[in-house]
Amino acid sequence: MQDLQAPRSDNVPSFSQSGLVLPTPSIQNQIHELAKTLPPPRKQNTACDACRSRKVKCHRLPGHDKCQHCLSKNYPCTHYVQQATSEKKRNSAARRPRNISTSTSPSSPGPSRLPSPTGEGGIGPWFPSLSHSPLAPRPTIYPSVSPHTSTTHLLSYLFSPPDIQSSIIPPFNAVKSRLSPYADWGEMASKLEEEAFRAEFALDLVEVYFQIVHTRLPLLNPIQFRARLNLAGQTALQRSPTHSKSDEPLHPALVATVLAWGAKFSEHPLLIVDRQRNNGQSRMAKALIERTRELAESMKVHRVPSADNVVISLLIEPLQSQDPHSNPNNGFHGFWLTSGIRNLLGLQINHKSVMSDIKDPEARGTMIFAWWMACIADAYSSFYYRRKPMLDDDDYDIDFYTADPLAQETTDMNAPSPREQLEFLGYYRAAHALARISRQIARQLWRPTTDSDGIPLEAALSYASELTKWRDAHLPKVGVPSNFEAEWDFVSAVSACASDASYHVMWILLFNALDEFGIRNNSLAPSGINQVETLKRKIFDEALHSALRIAALVGVLTSNGYLRLDPAVMHVSCINAGMFLARLGRPEVQTCIAGLEQYTYAYEEAGEQATEIKRVYANSKISGPDFHDMSSVASRLPSADAMSVDSAINGHGNGSDHGIVPNAFAV
Repeated sequence: MQDLQAPRSDNVPSFSQSGLVLPTPSIQNQIHELAKTLPPPRKQNTACDACRSRKVKCHRLPGHDKCQHCLSKNYPCTHYVQQATSEKKRNSAARRPRNISTSTSPSSPGPSRLPSPTGEGGIGPWFPSLSHSPLAPRPTIYPSVSPHTSTTHLLSYLFSPPDIQSSIIPPFNAVKSRLSPYADWGEMASKLEEEAFRAEFALDLVEVYFQIVHTRLPLLNPIQFRARLNLAGQTALQRSPTHSKSDEPLHPALVATVLAWGAKFSEHPLLIVDRQRNNGQSRMAKALIERTRELAESMKVHRVPSADNVVISLLIEPLQSQDPHSNPNNGFHGFWLTSGIRNLLGLQINHKSVMSDIKDPEARGTMIFAWWMACIADAYSSFYYRRKPMLDDDDYDIDFYTADPLAQETTDMNAPSPREQLEFLGYYRAAHALARISRQIARQLWRPTTDSDGIPLEAALSYASELTKWRDAHLPKVGVPSNFEAEWDFVSAVSACASDASYHVMWILLFNALDEFGIRNNSLAPSGINQVETLKRKIFDEALHSALRIAALVGVLTSNGYLRLDPAVMHVSCINAGMFLARLGRPEVQTCIAGLEQYTYAYEEAGEQATEIKRVYANSKISGPDFHDMSSVASRLPSADAMSVDSAINGHGNGSDHGIVPNAFAV
């Protein structure tokens, strides 16, 4: 019987059971090839307002209401621009006729534009349909600041209201909608709306900086800074063309950095009220740090080599949180320190010939001190945070720091400047020698072979020997002596404590490294094994004595209230000594805990570090010391009476014969 069904051609469409026409395989292939040639569909811009204004990618994790940027900055993740655009599209679609022409009429109006992101005075971005709404959160403010911006305009930005209120104003709440935009900073903060008060407040913060921070980090000339701090509102372009360099306005990011430092330690009534309102922490000080960092980034401080940018970078690094495990947006990660070193290398300050060509004594002294500050900080932080040092021993040929006379830095022509005083006492030479040792150990710990195989026995012996030689050569000169025959001033006192602690914390960090990585000994002979155990015992004894020594120093500084005024000089030593004593279950850890709690006045993360040390100490009291490769020597603890804070103070124990007198620092 003849088949009545005609053969189906490949180009004839088929019908599915639902009645829809399905393309044949050949047509499907043609469609697929055609789709390859079409441009990709335009991705919808769903960025929030803050990320849109910064022109960065808006990344939001599943399950979160805010993007990562707004979450880290505590901004409300608003989408007002996107909503306005979507509403406009919907209105346009509703009015659009069905017979739309494929060509655009020349007379048709173009798309409406939002106002310029940065309006007059550098305030932006802003949204006209929302800016006057009392229910809308205040939009984020980003500065439009140039080197010619007047100090008056800069202060209006730095002291502008908080970017985001602590709690978003709920709808139909008339009471909260009438609150001052400065409410998060306390009742007195509304005075910052007055230009005269802003200028007076800024001068107070500058004086606090020079009284507290400058003594430890003398990177600026106080008299020149005060003279160049122009609060008259004139820009550099408005000044007379015959003005001298000393009359030029300061770099805006430098002014912001100094003010942010001052806000950390100032006891101005405005900041006192702010701290009382916010559980002891100043929200205004935190805002100034964030604005300083953003301002420095926008002015390319980290990219353009210049003397100002070097100083700004080196001052911003210790201004931030000193916890490497904290929020990546505000924690220590060495970015600004590395930027400062790159700027110094870009200026070739590491060359003695270039340094000697700087004719201005003030500029030369600043660059020399900046170099040694960066060099030493790079070496120490590399060991502290297990980073690879950026500088090598042969990356520079300039001699150790020598200060030029800077009589104009002080009002007393016979009084030495902080730079001259520290150099006269030998601190820079000693710190550089210790930095070389720190750099060697850091490079060893950075190597992947150390992680897998351990620290070579020869290297560990060398490190212990180098630290002992440094102690014999330098600690009697720069450490804290056992008595004070002459009256010490504040700079000498805190500098001696810092140098003393910087040396002793090296033993604790070396112990931690040996406990974590172990010692690699290629000899299996009994003599080799005994040598390893002897080295372990020596390093443990030195680490224990060092921890008690640091605890004694911290106790002295805490009793005088100095740690609440310390720009993180003793911070790392206090943390490591406290954690070491906590792991051993030693009661002397309470001194370090009290010191860290005092640190919270300026560094909020110190409170969390103190809490962690308390937790470790409590566990050690129950379970005993918890160590790894060094457990064989850490288990044989001397009694608390045999080695205590008192013995460290009086100079007993291993190594140092320089004790301290607890009340000697009341200067």
